[in-house]
Amino acid sequence: MKTLPLGILSIVAILYSLSFSSCFKNPVTGRSSLSLIDQGTMSQLSHQEYNKFLAGNKAEKGTADAQLVNKVGNRLVSAIQQYFNQKGQSNALSGYQWEFNVVQQNVANAWCMPGGKVVVYKGIFPITQDEAGLAVVMGHEIAHAIAQHGNERMSQALVQEAGGMALSVALANQPAQTRALFNTAYGLGTTLGGTLPYSRKHESEADEMGLIFMAMAGYNPNEALGFWQRMARQKGQNIPEILSTHPSNNTRINNIRKLIPKVMHYYKPHK
Repeated sequence: MKTLPLGILSIVAILYSLSFSSCFKNPVTGRSSLSLIDQGTMSQLSHQEYNKFLAGNKAEKGTADAQLVNKVGNRLVSAIQQYFNQKGQSNALSGYQWEFNVVQQNVANAWCMPGGKVVVYKGIFPITQDEAGLAVVMGHEIAHAIAQHGNERMSQALVQEAGGMALSVALANQPAQTRALFNTAYGLGTTLGGTLPYSRKHESEADEMGLIFMAMAGYNPNEALGFWQRMARQKGQNIPEILSTHPSNNTRINNIRKLIPKVMHYYKPHK
């Protein structure tokens, strides 16, 4: 039997150690993931990049869309806080300072950074159509942040590109590249690298969590089917699933259809 070179064995040993010593357990699904970056550092990066983004992208104030995003966001946050309180895990939201903004870009997109910084792009409203459709999108994006998917993607990238070096070292030595990793991890960039399979897993996990959150906020989870069916009809939006960080629309719709019976017991119509 061939033996691996000592250097490769050392790298394997380091990665094996990291996988067990730096894990995050999703408080909703129970899935464990690599987490090399402390939340304080993630929040600091989030604050910097969020403010930089808003400085270059006009946010609406006082419009009907802005008011609707705040309404849906606050209802979702209330439901999420209730969920974690019931589970005895209120510390899962420690440090979150929620903020919701609409930016005037004709792009069908939205995202949530660590600490609860949510941005919805103007171009998503023709597809969400109503309050429940918006709850589908925002619940999903908030789920990404709570599940620390961006932390996981950055941790994987640090292992792949920097041999697992500490983020503080990476920031000091390669600040521009590290911030680019952050922007990619949180939806401000794109990648076709080795993290794609994980990203599709993240999307499915965020779908499940988002359905729970919207149901507890009083939005019918069945509305998610209508939203993704409308997304599927958008011309030019579809690319082969193997090249996408998102599941194909048909895959996602089928998965959501299977999840709905599981999450319906959380649903209580809002009075």
